[in-house]
Amino acid sequence: MKPFHLGWFLQGSSIQSWGHAWTGNIADEWMFPDFFIELTRSLERAKFDYVLLEDSSYVGESWNNSREIYLKNGLSVPRQDPSVVAALLAARTSRIGIVPTLATFTHHPYLLARIIGSLDQVSRGRIGWNMVTGSSEFAARNYGLDGLPEHDERYDRADEYMECVRGLWGSWQPGAIVNDAESRTLIDHEKVNSIDFKGTYYASRGPLNSGPLPQGQPVIAQAGGSPRGREFAARHADTIVASVRTVDAMRDYKADIVRRMEAQGRDPSEVKVLFLVSPVVGGTEEEARAEQRRRNERSDDALQQRLAFFGKITNIDFSKLPLDQPVPADLKTNGHQQSLDEFKAFAAGKTLRQALAAYDAAGGGTIDLIGTPEQVALRMTEVMEQVGGDGFLFSFANTNRRTVAEVADGLVPALQRLGAVRTAYSHDHFRDNLLAF
Repeated sequence: MKPFHLGWFLQGSSIQSWGHAWTGNIADEWMFPDFFIELTRSLERAKFDYVLLEDSSYVGESWNNSREIYLKNGLSVPRQDPSVVAALLAARTSRIGIVPTLATFTHHPYLLARIIGSLDQVSRGRIGWNMVTGSSEFAARNYGLDGLPEHDERYDRADEYMECVRGLWGSWQPGAIVNDAESRTLIDHEKVNSIDFKGTYYASRGPLNSGPLPQGQPVIAQAGGSPRGREFAARHADTIVASVRTVDAMRDYKADIVRRMEAQGRDPSEVKVLFLVSPVVGGTEEEARAEQRRRNERSDDALQQRLAFFGKITNIDFSKLPLDQPVPADLKTNGHQQSLDEFKAFAAGKTLRQALAAYDAAGGGTIDLIGTPEQVALRMTEVMEQVGGDGFLFSFANTNRRTVAEVADGLVPALQRLGAVRTAYSHDHFRDNLLAF
């Protein structure tokens, strides 16, 4: 069996688990990301491919037209700039890939190319970029915009954005830094070029003044869910974050990406599709199932927080909808379309309370993974063989040190014993490790 890859989708606020068990004194410690550093070092010890730092740059107010529930409960706030956190993670690790999230509407292409390029340099070739187009009108207004373009237009703009940043990263040819003391030449000026890019939405003269990247081009991560998003991911991504909920849907998603890549002349083996999962690991299967039941039990206050968070990513104020009446079939969003479409599939014929329970009971990721490390590891290998995918991306609503230990010190060793994942890194650079199998 070919081994598969592992990543961790880390919600960008280290205070995300405030109020939950096993979170220590996070409210006192959140400003310096000790927890994120410990987590990333543990994942590197477990030989993960990468950790992805999710982000948003606004305070939610999609519940009752107010910021209260988000601030009161620390829902995705406070959170710090992911490029700063990525630099700190890079300084304390040596092999694992680090993938900050930066949005195209918040950064001019030159600024983003320079930030990501600099991070790739200081990490010695271990940086990726989780490329997002944005999904929140509130975030857009923080940057002086009236709102975001429509969903598909955002991807049209992003195609042009990618052309520009790739040109900037390529503005230094291989061998540009010659370091020739005899001729007193550090850089061959003929190998550093302007790009003179001028598109419909973006323009940049170049060249990038921060120098060449160790990887040449950074690893591009993208979550393509909608048809237009999948087309974009198939064209540009090196690794894809996939959120689909059944084995058949996973197989179909992978086949769709392969078909789209081949149509664009890309080799499908160059892109690694990682499926989101949220395993529940216990010392026994009974213990794991009891933990799953505990996680699914919610007071009305916890239910409101969950709906407020879901409303934050879909730009829908669910406080306007009665909990015990059917979910309207005509819900629409200019935010995360795939998340809303998945929710609506669970909501058919159900009340809002019932729909959310069904949606969350499905795991919040792809498949049910509940049991001992050995049971979960075996199920993961079976699914990968059925799907023909490339790996899994762990994601938890409540990430804490106990969760990390259960994965890094329990589940991953079980996977390694099955020969399902690597036991050592074979390369120094992130991209090379991602393409190793």
